[in-house]
Amino acid sequence: MRRKDLEIALEKVPRFEDPDPSLEQYPTPAAIAAEIVFDAYRRGDIAGMKVMDLGCGTGMFSMAAWLMGAGMVVGYDISEKALASARMCAECFGADIDFKLSDVKDVCEGADTVLMNPPFGSQRRNADRPFLDKAMESAERVYSIHMANTLDFLMGYTEEKGRRISSYKIYKYDIPHTFSFHTKTKQTVEIAAVLIE
Repeated sequence: MRRKDLEIALEKVPRFEDPDPSLEQYPTPAAIAAEIVFDAYRRGDIAGMKVMDLGCGTGMFSMAAWLMGAGMVVGYDISEKALASARMCAECFGADIDFKLSDVKDVCEGADTVLMNPPFGSQRRNADRPFLDKAMESAERVYSIHMANTLDFLMGYTEEKGRRISSYKIYKYDIPHTFSFHTKTKQTVEIAAVLIE
């Protein structure tokens, strides 16, 4: 499958119906998810591999991994509503994805590759740390999205854990007016997609 075809397929993944601000439930744009997963596929980190999607939401990364030939895909989220949407989406695609209700700290299995778009910590400081810790504990390769202005912290944090960010790419991300505290129709921020090895 070509990257553009993957992006088109991912446009069908549902958005959050009633997003929870405390969980920072923002959608991962299909174009960004497609590029991250396609790059992971080209590196040999998807096809035939066990892939975990931590904080999977409605299943964007899970679906992308399945479409690119992952051997097994497991998505974890703490929101039953998000998982219900993810399961319905997987059913529509005929995708064999195991979605599990769990706090990320309670995940106790490993994988070859972790994909994730964790909370950025805008509503709850350091909300991304449990995701980073679990991902690095669970897999050799971690593809994750964070605010670009936290890159220096991320580099130091991963090094403290004996890992490193081997590459990253900056994207512009349009945050739509989703919650009552949003004052603009949309706000553009810079995010960094990182590969932790």
